[in-house]
Amino acid sequence: MRYHAAAIQTSFDCPTDRSEIGQRVQRMCDMIGQTIVGYEPFFDVRLFAFPEFSHAAPIFDDVDKLIDKLAVPIPNEHTDCYQRVAKQFGCYIQTGTFLEIDERWPGVVFNTTLLIGPGGILSRYRKVNTWVPWEIHASPHDLEGYDEPMFPVVTTEIGRIGAAICYDWLFPEVIRELAVGGADVLIRVSAYMDPWGSQPPMDWWTLFNRTRAAENTCYVVASNQAATFTQYPPFSWPGSSMIVDFDGRVLAQADPGPGEKVVVAPIDIESLKDARQRRRGHSMIAHLRSSAYTYLDKVGFTPAGADAGRLSKSINDSRIQDAMDRTGENPAVDRMQ
Repeated sequence: MRYHAAAIQTSFDCPTDRSEIGQRVQRMCDMIGQTIVGYEPFFDVRLFAFPEFSHAAPIFDDVDKLIDKLAVPIPNEHTDCYQRVAKQFGCYIQTGTFLEIDERWPGVVFNTTLLIGPGGILSRYRKVNTWVPWEIHASPHDLEGYDEPMFPVVTTEIGRIGAAICYDWLFPEVIRELAVGGADVLIRVSAYMDPWGSQPPMDWWTLFNRTRAAENTCYVVASNQAATFTQYPPFSWPGSSMIVDFDGRVLAQADPGPGEKVVVAPIDIESLKDARQRRRGHSMIAHLRSSAYTYLDKVGFTPAGADAGRLSKSINDSRIQDAMDRTGENPAVDRMQ
């Protein structure tokens, strides 16, 4: 229960067809092997995390185009490749995101990350809070009849692991749900663009990773996209992948800027358990007066089980406006159409 984790950031060109996914997967599998072998004289690296959009990004403005060009079912030949590497080295891999199609949900695309271990796929996390208005893949929350766990936590030999994707981390409810579900290690799979990176005055990346670790008494392993502006327009990507301990201390962080980078840091599950059992102060989950808070009954982007439909930026804009009207926020802003 003491090992090292690696947050690995990638710097691929933005794909336009699913035929490009295989070469990305092979590169990431190679990076896992190189990291394990390279650090073997010093410690065992057992857990790996990769960024959002490292397989494919929702670059089209139409769901049908995403389905036609980039989306894939899960499992697939790529998840088989990750499983072979996990079995070879006895490690656990939180994949970058796939644009996923599922025959249970025809016409729907999910943004999905998987935890894969030596025995195969252990969990599937589908992004709950899409980055609206631009992202047009669906939230599982919005699908009528959706009956799979939205916030899975998996018990493994290296601890209990939960994950969430990028924008999800700006919602404290998401990470608290994973923590209450038993997570020891929280993995952030992200494509967090400038200016919200690791540099003041807008260092949201570092701010939220440290805050979520401290307020939930969990380790955080956060891997961020590190492509350049020319690779993944219209944004540039700051990287700065990092690992944070359960007190919010940064244990390791990549220098800001684009490019492939690997940062490693120790994960000590025994120390985490000891802290959780010993502490009476700063145990925010234990101290939570849940009945004091009623705001969740008053706000919401879209009701649970609402038909996701054929999402578009204009539909997302309309839903955002409806939510603002309900909460008394109705700024006069010009909207990009």
